[in-house]
Amino acid sequence: MRKLLLACTALIALTASADAAIVRTLGGLNWTVAGTELGLGGVPTGNQVDNNPCIICGANQPNQTNTALDFGYTDYGNTGKVGTFAYFSSGTLRDKVLGQDAISAVNYTGQQIIDAVAALGGENGAFGIGVDMNDTKVAQTLESFFFLDLTSKTVLGYFSPELLDGVLLPSVNNGTGFPDYTLNGLTTNGLIADHEYAFFARISGANDGPDSFFLTPGVQAAVPEPGTWLLLICGFAGVGFMAYRRKQAFRMA
Repeated sequence: MRKLLLACTALIALTASADAAIVRTLGGLNWTVAGTELGLGGVPTGNQVDNNPCIICGANQPNQTNTALDFGYTDYGNTGKVGTFAYFSSGTLRDKVLGQDAISAVNYTGQQIIDAVAALGGENGAFGIGVDMNDTKVAQTLESFFFLDLTSKTVLGYFSPELLDGVLLPSVNNGTGFPDYTLNGLTTNGLIADHEYAFFARISGANDGPDSFFLTPGVQAAVPEPGTWLLLICGFAGVGFMAYRRKQAFRMA
């Protein structure tokens, strides 16, 4: 049992070091990747307009601006055939001027995201990202997606955090406004009301109409990351060890 506890201690230290060692440069700033790895799921219900609000979208839906929630987004225009694009979200209601790899001067507050997810009906603060891919029957690559705490310069959620490890995402429902995939595992739990937050997406091989990213309600809270599971396992081991010690002490008495 003692050996197991020592092994757990070593593994926790290694896990913490590994998490802290992953750093990505986005928008000219360094970000520590210490959040949840997002899962790739199937087609969300409805279409892009129904699944408002947009966060990073091309100009392909006339009603995609969510005035009811006053939730801003980056509208990068009908530039689908751009090869590679990399955009941050924007807190401006419809930001048409934000350039690639540029961080908006106006971003979401934690309270805005909490309220938006609650309005969508996200269960226990859970939400995902709907992805609308449009291609010429040649699959495009989602290189990475990040949910960022701008205030602490921390990555809270990520998809493909390492360079050059993107995933081909062929269009399932080709045509603008009809989503194809969902990035799952995000939650508003732990967001700080007055912190600034943003999303970031990078796609390579863009070859057709503009791709889009938008919020969708989640049905469950985010799955604990490996380090959290390790802590739970070691916690159970510790409880077992203490019970064993008490049992031994009782026998000796």
